[in-house]
Amino acid sequence: MKKTTKTAKVPSSSYIKAYEDVQLLKHADMRPVRMELETLKPEIYLRKFNINETIVCFGSARIKPAKEAQKAIKEAQAALKKHPSSKQLKNKLLEAQNVAKLSKYYDIAREFGALVAKKAGKRFAIVTGGGPGIMEAANRGAYEAGGRSIGMNITLPHEQEPNPYISDNLSFLFHYFAIRKLHLVMRSKACVVFPGGFGTYDELFEFLTLVKTGKKEDVPVILVGRKFWDKVVNLQALADYGVISPDEDTTIRVDTAQEAWEAIAKFYKLKK
Repeated sequence: MKKTTKTAKVPSSSYIKAYEDVQLLKHADMRPVRMELETLKPEIYLRKFNINETIVCFGSARIKPAKEAQKAIKEAQAALKKHPSSKQLKNKLLEAQNVAKLSKYYDIAREFGALVAKKAGKRFAIVTGGGPGIMEAANRGAYEAGGRSIGMNITLPHEQEPNPYISDNLSFLFHYFAIRKLHLVMRSKACVVFPGGFGTYDELFEFLTLVKTGKKEDVPVILVGRKFWDKVVNLQALADYGVISPDEDTTIRVDTAQEAWEAIAKFYKLKK
């Protein structure tokens, strides 16, 4: 009887170790595992660097320094000049002009980040969503003043790069908004909110909800820019309709970086 020799097969995907199998980790059934990994990775790094208390800063990614804002206006004007009937370009110019009016908040957020680094030393780290605009400004202030600066970015349809003012090994990338918010909020000892849109609203009201329901300890929630917030958020109206209690607007509204820091210092009995 003729003997046959069997050649070794090339291992199939089933033979890859589970923790080395990237395609397996991307499978729909592995979502709980991916969420756990997103929870654990930042936790490991933040514990490694002994970061236990943060101040979270929220605000628009669109707000730029004054020079960049003016440049955006000029670019929009030039584009519209070439296509004067374009409604899209008209809207883009209007948006650039309006957001330029908020440029001062970039400077205020930058100043606030620096104040935290100088006044609080290593106690508080600044944490933001890690992107441009107000996030960049707050990270920048802390970074330039020698403080710890954390960025928690997220994958979006229009790719968003982390800003360059984040401390080494403290820049994180998330897929899940929920896990990102968990890490933005869980160590925060104050929430400082600058003007912003849908994302900022989402972050502000989730933070307030967590505090009001006792899921988060009571900490200062500071809204920077009285004129902006008085116009776009009317918590008194909610109280008038009876859907919140009259005493539930516990936000602190300020106009300057110094006022924001003083509110935090007062709460924690720190030097102003």
